[in-house]
Amino acid sequence: MAQSTAKLSAVQLNQPMANGRHRDGTVPGLYFRVVGVSRSWMLRVVIDGKRCDVGLGSYPKVGLAKARELAKATHEKIAEGRNPLVERQAEKEAKRVESRKRITFRKCAERAIEIETEGLKNAKHVAQWTSTLETYAYPLIGDKPVGSITKHDIVAVLEPIWGTKHETARRLRGRMEKVFNHAKSMDYMAGDNPAAFKGNLEALLLKAKPKPKNQPSLPHAQIGAFMTELRRREATAARALEFAILTATRSGEVLGATWDEIDLDAKLWTIPEGRMKAEQEHEVPLSDAAVALLKALPRVEGVPYVFPAERGGKLSDMALSMLVRRINGDDPMFVDRRTKRPVVPHGFRSTFREWAGEATAYPREVIEHALAHRLPDKAERAYQRGSLLPKRARLMEDWAKRCAMADNAACNVVAIKGAA
Repeated sequence: MAQSTAKLSAVQLNQPMANGRHRDGTVPGLYFRVVGVSRSWMLRVVIDGKRCDVGLGSYPKVGLAKARELAKATHEKIAEGRNPLVERQAEKEAKRVESRKRITFRKCAERAIEIETEGLKNAKHVAQWTSTLETYAYPLIGDKPVGSITKHDIVAVLEPIWGTKHETARRLRGRMEKVFNHAKSMDYMAGDNPAAFKGNLEALLLKAKPKPKNQPSLPHAQIGAFMTELRRREATAARALEFAILTATRSGEVLGATWDEIDLDAKLWTIPEGRMKAEQEHEVPLSDAAVALLKALPRVEGVPYVFPAERGGKLSDMALSMLVRRINGDDPMFVDRRTKRPVVPHGFRSTFREWAGEATAYPREVIEHALAHRLPDKAERAYQRGSLLPKRARLMEDWAKRCAMADNAACNVVAIKGAA
């Protein structure tokens, strides 16, 4: 169709127009393109001897005056020997690269987990990937751009558990390395993998083996007094600590407990391997007192945790530590009898171990299994392969009764050694 050389007007652009290109007589090659309800600007130019169409944007986002301005600027670039199409592609690529650089470790890890766990039939192995990263990596590097993370960031993640939970740390490092490999393949980062071990983390982490310290623990003769004081408090942290003491489990295992791990009818709590220090599934028999505690807890719809924080997330270790400090006050009455240091939440496992070893006749392997400890002796480990669940259930029931006793009352709990 014939093309008009008349200038387009703003009024004309808002009126019904036939499909096709409508020339604006102001700037050579500038057209207003109409396709149904879609309207946009196009500039027809010659670059390096070839006729090209350069898009200038859609209407009304780009108005008439702006379109003419862009068209003139494009002609000027071509007159200078520049190629606006090549420059535009370079700008798009630069923005794409910049956008990729802003991808966080968490986002990259989520995609890497999908790839790495694709085809895995064992749901627990899939859960381990997410669990270890959520527990140890995300709090420190989860929201950092993946390309900005250095080997020193990785050391900060691994160092606290490299000496105390070495197997967990080793697997965590391997998983982070795979996340960074994925990031490199997607051009989210450049350079060396910060989680690589050989020639990178090796020298830094071999020095990071802190000597284990015994946590201050309460003499078992005082457990009744402590539990009485603890049960006066109504906070979620108080119930979490009470449950940790009744089950002789680690605070992290309790704080991460979800309702789907607990079978109240069977009086059993099954902790998945991904949340255990030894990375082996652990069954915890629940005493009547522990079941009663759980049944009395409110359940929040949409919140999986047994002991949730106020906003529905997971309660922190610090909440338990602060609770014990408040119970002790300025003049601590619950202290370690050897070091005189105020007791801490983790120390109650030692209290349980001391009571079971000194005040009962339960076999050592039953006690150690209750604590989810790995026995050093091969024969004992072979014996431990069974769950010893009935014996451990009686042990935990006796422990709950001891926790409910006044400290000046005689503890008449006697277990027959090796009883079936």
